[in-house]
Amino acid sequence: MTPLNWQETSPKGTVQLHPEGSPASSSNPWFAVSIGLMGIILGFAIGSWRASNISVAGGSQIAAAPIAPPIAPTAVAQPQPPQPVGKPPAPIDPKADRIRGDLSKAKVALIEYSDFECPFCKRFFPTAKQALSTYGDKVAFVYRDFPLSFHQNAHKEAEAGRCVFDLGGNAAFWKYHDYVFEKTTSNGTGFPLDQLPVAAKQAGVDSAKFQTCLDSGKYSKLVDDEETSGGAAGVTGTPGNFVVNLKTNDFKIISGAYPFDTFKTAIDAMLQ
Repeated sequence: MTPLNWQETSPKGTVQLHPEGSPASSSNPWFAVSIGLMGIILGFAIGSWRASNISVAGGSQIAAAPIAPPIAPTAVAQPQPPQPVGKPPAPIDPKADRIRGDLSKAKVALIEYSDFECPFCKRFFPTAKQALSTYGDKVAFVYRDFPLSFHQNAHKEAEAGRCVFDLGGNAAFWKYHDYVFEKTTSNGTGFPLDQLPVAAKQAGVDSAKFQTCLDSGKYSKLVDDEETSGGAAGVTGTPGNFVVNLKTNDFKIISGAYPFDTFKTAIDAMLQ
């Protein structure tokens, strides 16, 4: 077997290694083997040191890099009716309140503080009718005035409703109520004031007596007082709705023209 020769090559040629004056490797094969083993060990040590430095450097860079937290999925907020605040609405007065349904048989009342020029009240109008048709005598619907100041015709329409109620009772008022909400385009002047006598006539009351009542401002303060009472109970806008258990007086506020299912859930809870 030919002995291994570890030689360092220089640009000028080959140099034979003779450490500590020892003979050349050609005359001592064990010396060549020893030199080879030393080279392997030295090379391994140098390689390990370099690998260690690279690993540490790389590791420090990774550690220093900011790690972004996982992005949480955005929750889609669902509209939830607010819980009762303030105090319950004023007790229902069969003589003063406009009531749809049989209060003597009802277990739950749906009380609406409303504005005849409010587009959301117009949207709620069929929802209230659906509640009555669904529950029959178990539910009575009560309409109360809450005319908003920026709806120019709302206050006078509320007064007109009171005049119709005074002259024709519940039956006449609900005809007036339905007619105005069916005809108005909302947002302030959707139902012209000069058409109020027409609405009163559709409700079946004497037009001359209606006009006298309306012109007198007889019910202006009552409309204001009803709005103040609603505000004290927590109404901040229209429609401001209360679902009330007539036996326990437990109640829930549902502010806004929510779908019928929202009211059904509240009414079912009150009926238990």
